[in-house]
Amino acid sequence: MVHLLSKKAKKIWGAVTLLSVEMLAVLLLFITALLSFAYLIRKVIVLHQTGLDERVFAFLKNYSSNRADDLMLFFTFLGTHNFLIPANLVLIAYFLFIKKNKWYSIKIPAIALSSLGLMVGLKHLFGRPRPDLPLIFKADGLSFPSGHAMFSVTFYGLLIYFIYTTVLNKVLKWTLIFFLLLLVIVIGFTRVYLRVHYASDVIAGFSVGFMWLVFALTILNRMERYSRKKINPTPQ
Repeated sequence: MVHLLSKKAKKIWGAVTLLSVEMLAVLLLFITALLSFAYLIRKVIVLHQTGLDERVFAFLKNYSSNRADDLMLFFTFLGTHNFLIPANLVLIAYFLFIKKNKWYSIKIPAIALSSLGLMVGLKHLFGRPRPDLPLIFKADGLSFPSGHAMFSVTFYGLLIYFIYTTVLNKVLKWTLIFFLLLLVIVIGFTRVYLRVHYASDVIAGFSVGFMWLVFALTILNRMERYSRKKINPTPQ
Protein backbone atom coordinates (compact mmCIF):
# COMPACT_ATOMS: atom_id res chain seq x y z
CA MET A 1 0.00 0.00 0.00
CA VAL A 2 2.77 2.40 1.00
CA HIS A 3 4.69 1.44 -2.14
CA LEU A 4 1.68 2.22 -4.35
CA LEU A 5 1.09 5.57 -2.67
CA SER A 6 4.77 6.43 -3.02
CA LYS A 7 4.66 5.51 -6.71
CA LYS A 8 1.58 7.66 -7.31
CA ALA A 9 3.13 10.55 -5.40
CA LYS A 10 6.24 10.38 -7.59
CA LYS A 11 4.09 10.43 -10.73
CA ILE A 12 2.13 13.44 -9.49
CA TRP A 13 5.32 15.26 -8.50
CA GLY A 14 6.82 14.49 -11.90
CA ALA A 15 3.76 15.96 -13.63
CA VAL A 16 3.87 19.09 -11.42
CA THR A 17 7.60 19.55 -12.10
CA LEU A 18 7.08 19.20 -15.86
CA LEU A 19 4.20 21.65 -15.78
CA SER A 20 6.32 24.14 -13.88
CA VAL A 21 9.12 23.86 -16.43
CA GLU A 22 6.63 24.33 -19.28
CA MET A 23 5.07 27.36 -17.60
CA LEU A 24 8.49 28.85 -16.87
CA ALA A 25 9.58 28.37 -20.50
CA VAL A 26 6.41 30.04 -21.81
CA LEU A 27 6.79 32.88 -19.31
CA LEU A 28 10.40 33.51 -20.33
CA LEU A 29 9.46 33.48 -24.02
CA PHE A 30 6.57 35.84 -23.32
CA ILE A 31 8.83 38.31 -21.50
CA THR A 32 11.42 38.06 -24.29
CA ALA A 33 8.74 38.75 -26.91
CA LEU A 34 7.42 41.72 -24.92
CA LEU A 35 10.88 43.26 -24.47
CA SER A 36 11.72 42.66 -28.15
CA PHE A 37 8.53 44.37 -29.28
CA ALA A 38 9.10 47.32 -26.95
CA TYR A 39 12.70 47.66 -28.17
CA LEU A 40 11.65 47.62 -31.83
CA ILE A 41 8.96 50.26 -31.24
CA ARG A 42 11.57 52.57 -29.73
CA LYS A 43 14.21 51.75 -32.32
CA VAL A 44 12.31 51.96 -35.59
CA ILE A 45 9.10 53.84 -34.77
CA VAL A 46 10.27 56.46 -32.25
CA LEU A 47 13.94 56.92 -33.23
CA HIS A 48 13.60 55.90 -36.91
CA GLN A 49 16.84 53.91 -36.75
CA THR A 50 16.64 51.48 -39.68
CA GLY A 51 20.31 50.66 -40.23
CA LEU A 52 19.87 46.97 -39.37
CA ASP A 53 16.93 46.64 -41.75
CA GLU A 54 18.91 48.15 -44.61
CA ARG A 55 21.92 45.93 -43.91
CA VAL A 56 19.71 42.85 -44.01
CA PHE A 57 18.30 43.94 -47.39
CA ALA A 58 21.82 44.54 -48.73
CA PHE A 59 22.95 41.10 -47.54
CA LEU A 60 19.99 39.24 -49.04
CA LYS A 61 20.36 41.04 -52.36
CA ASN A 62 23.52 39.00 -53.01
CA TYR A 63 21.51 35.75 -52.86
CA SER A 64 18.59 36.72 -55.08
CA SER A 65 17.82 34.42 -58.04
CA ASN A 66 14.83 33.28 -60.08
CA ARG A 67 14.84 29.89 -58.37
CA ALA A 68 15.01 31.46 -54.92
CA ASP A 69 12.23 33.89 -55.90
CA ASP A 70 9.90 31.01 -56.83
CA LEU A 71 10.67 29.19 -53.58
CA MET A 72 10.03 32.30 -51.50
CA LEU A 73 6.75 32.98 -53.28
CA PHE A 74 5.58 29.45 -52.48
CA PHE A 75 6.37 29.70 -48.78
CA THR A 76 5.06 33.24 -48.43
CA PHE A 77 1.71 31.98 -49.83
CA LEU A 78 1.41 29.72 -46.76
CA GLY A 79 1.13 32.87 -44.64
CA THR A 80 -1.46 34.67 -46.78
CA HIS A 81 -5.18 34.98 -46.08
CA ASN A 82 -5.82 33.05 -49.32
CA PHE A 83 -4.28 30.00 -47.65
CA LEU A 84 -4.99 30.61 -43.96
CA ILE A 85 -8.74 31.25 -44.27
CA PRO A 86 -9.45 27.86 -45.93
CA ALA A 87 -6.92 26.21 -43.57
CA ASN A 88 -8.75 27.62 -40.53
CA LEU A 89 -12.12 26.46 -41.91
CA VAL A 90 -10.78 22.94 -42.54
CA LEU A 91 -9.34 22.82 -39.03
CA ILE A 92 -12.62 24.01 -37.50
CA ALA A 93 -14.56 21.37 -39.45
CA TYR A 94 -12.06 18.68 -38.39
CA PHE A 95 -12.44 19.37 -34.68
CA LEU A 96 -16.18 20.01 -34.89
CA PHE A 97 -17.30 17.01 -36.96
CA ILE A 98 -14.50 14.44 -36.75
CA LYS A 99 -12.84 14.88 -33.35
CA LYS A 100 -16.07 16.20 -31.77
CA ASN A 101 -14.10 18.74 -29.75
CA LYS A 102 -16.28 21.82 -29.46
CA TRP A 103 -13.74 23.92 -27.58
CA TYR A 104 -10.94 23.33 -30.08
CA SER A 105 -13.32 24.41 -32.85
CA ILE A 106 -14.07 27.58 -30.84
CA LYS A 107 -10.42 28.41 -30.12
CA ILE A 108 -9.45 28.42 -33.81
CA PRO A 109 -11.78 31.22 -35.06
CA ALA A 110 -11.50 33.14 -31.78
CA ILE A 111 -7.71 33.37 -32.09
CA ALA A 112 -7.78 33.96 -35.86
CA LEU A 113 -10.31 36.81 -35.75
CA SER A 114 -8.85 38.47 -32.66
CA SER A 115 -5.37 38.30 -34.25
CA LEU A 116 -6.71 40.00 -37.36
CA GLY A 117 -8.26 42.81 -35.33
CA LEU A 118 -5.09 43.28 -33.29
CA MET A 119 -2.91 43.34 -36.40
CA VAL A 120 -5.05 45.96 -38.15
CA GLY A 121 -5.10 48.11 -35.01
CA LEU A 122 -1.33 47.96 -34.52
CA LYS A 123 -0.55 48.71 -38.16
CA HIS A 124 -2.71 51.84 -38.07
CA LEU A 125 -1.32 52.83 -34.67
CA PHE A 126 2.30 52.79 -35.85
CA GLY A 127 1.66 53.71 -39.50
CA ARG A 128 5.01 52.56 -40.84
CA PRO A 129 5.17 52.52 -44.68
CA ARG A 130 6.41 49.42 -46.46
CA PRO A 131 9.87 49.28 -48.08
CA ASP A 132 10.20 51.50 -51.16
CA LEU A 133 11.61 48.95 -53.62
CA PRO A 134 9.94 45.51 -53.38
CA LEU A 135 11.73 42.67 -55.15
CA ILE A 136 8.85 41.24 -57.23
CA PHE A 137 5.47 42.72 -56.29
CA LYS A 138 4.17 45.70 -54.35
CA ALA A 139 2.28 44.78 -51.20
CA ASP A 140 -0.65 46.86 -49.99
CA GLY A 141 -1.13 48.29 -46.53
CA LEU A 142 1.24 49.27 -43.77
CA SER A 143 4.37 47.49 -42.62
CA PHE A 144 4.76 47.26 -38.82
CA PRO A 145 4.21 44.62 -37.55
CA SER A 146 4.21 41.98 -40.30
CA GLY A 147 0.80 40.35 -40.65
CA HIS A 148 2.33 37.27 -42.29
CA ALA A 149 4.67 36.78 -39.34
CA MET A 150 1.93 37.38 -36.78
CA PHE A 151 -0.65 35.11 -38.43
CA SER A 152 1.94 32.40 -38.98
CA VAL A 153 2.70 32.34 -35.27
CA THR A 154 -0.96 32.35 -34.20
CA PHE A 155 -2.13 29.73 -36.74
CA TYR A 156 0.83 27.34 -36.84
CA GLY A 157 1.52 28.03 -33.17
CA LEU A 158 -2.04 26.90 -32.41
CA LEU A 159 -1.35 23.75 -34.42
CA ILE A 160 1.77 23.21 -32.32
CA TYR A 161 -0.35 23.60 -29.17
CA PHE A 162 -2.85 21.02 -30.43
CA ILE A 163 -0.06 18.61 -31.36
CA TYR A 164 1.72 19.09 -28.03
CA THR A 165 -1.43 18.41 -26.04
CA THR A 166 -2.87 15.53 -28.10
CA VAL A 167 -0.09 13.57 -29.88
CA LEU A 168 1.24 10.79 -27.63
CA ASN A 169 4.10 9.52 -29.79
CA LYS A 170 7.07 11.65 -28.73
CA VAL A 171 9.04 11.22 -31.95
CA LEU A 172 6.07 12.19 -34.10
CA LYS A 173 5.14 15.04 -31.75
CA TRP A 174 8.54 16.73 -31.75
CA THR A 175 9.10 16.10 -35.45
CA LEU A 176 5.84 17.88 -36.31
CA ILE A 177 6.60 20.71 -33.87
CA PHE A 178 10.09 21.18 -35.35
CA PHE A 179 8.81 21.42 -38.93
CA LEU A 180 6.00 23.81 -37.98
CA LEU A 181 8.44 26.08 -36.13
CA LEU A 182 10.75 25.97 -39.15
CA LEU A 183 7.82 26.84 -41.44
CA VAL A 184 6.95 29.89 -39.32
CA ILE A 185 10.54 31.14 -39.50
CA VAL A 186 10.72 30.56 -43.25
CA ILE A 187 7.45 32.43 -43.88
CA GLY A 188 8.78 35.40 -41.93
CA PHE A 189 12.08 35.24 -43.83
CA THR A 190 10.29 35.31 -47.20
CA ARG A 191 8.74 38.68 -46.38
CA VAL A 192 12.17 40.21 -45.89
CA TYR A 193 13.65 38.47 -48.93
CA LEU A 194 10.80 39.78 -51.10
CA ARG A 195 11.38 43.24 -49.62
CA VAL A 196 7.74 43.72 -48.68
CA HIS A 197 8.67 43.95 -45.00
CA TYR A 198 11.65 45.05 -42.98
CA ALA A 199 13.36 42.50 -40.72
CA SER A 200 12.14 44.52 -37.72
CA ASP A 201 8.54 44.17 -38.97
CA VAL A 202 8.87 40.39 -39.03
CA ILE A 203 10.47 40.16 -35.57
CA ALA A 204 7.72 42.42 -34.23
CA GLY A 205 5.10 40.21 -35.89
CA PHE A 206 6.59 37.10 -34.31
CA SER A 207 6.67 38.81 -30.91
CA VAL A 208 3.10 40.08 -31.00
CA GLY A 209 1.81 36.82 -32.46
CA PHE A 210 3.38 34.76 -29.68
CA MET A 211 2.17 37.08 -26.92
CA TRP A 212 -1.36 37.11 -28.30
CA LEU A 213 -1.43 33.33 -28.75
CA VAL A 214 -0.38 32.77 -25.13
CA PHE A 215 -2.85 35.37 -23.84
CA ALA A 216 -5.76 34.08 -25.94
CA LEU A 217 -5.13 30.43 -25.06
CA THR A 218 -4.92 31.30 -21.36
CA ILE A 219 -8.30 33.06 -21.47
CA LEU A 220 -9.96 30.41 -23.64
CA ASN A 221 -8.65 27.54 -21.51
CA ARG A 222 -10.01 29.19 -18.38
CA MET A 223 -13.38 29.68 -20.08
CA GLU A 224 -13.34 26.01 -21.07
CA ARG A 225 -12.61 24.86 -17.51
CA TYR A 226 -15.31 27.15 -16.11
CA SER A 227 -17.84 25.85 -18.65
CA ARG A 228 -17.08 22.24 -17.77
CA LYS A 229 -17.42 22.94 -14.06
CA LYS A 230 -20.87 24.44 -14.63
CA ILE A 231 -21.96 21.46 -16.72
CA ASN A 232 -20.38 18.84 -14.42
CA PRO A 233 -20.20 20.40 -10.93
CA THR A 234 -18.04 18.62 -8.37
CA PRO A 235 -20.30 16.66 -5.96
CA GLN A 236 -20.18 17.92 -2.42
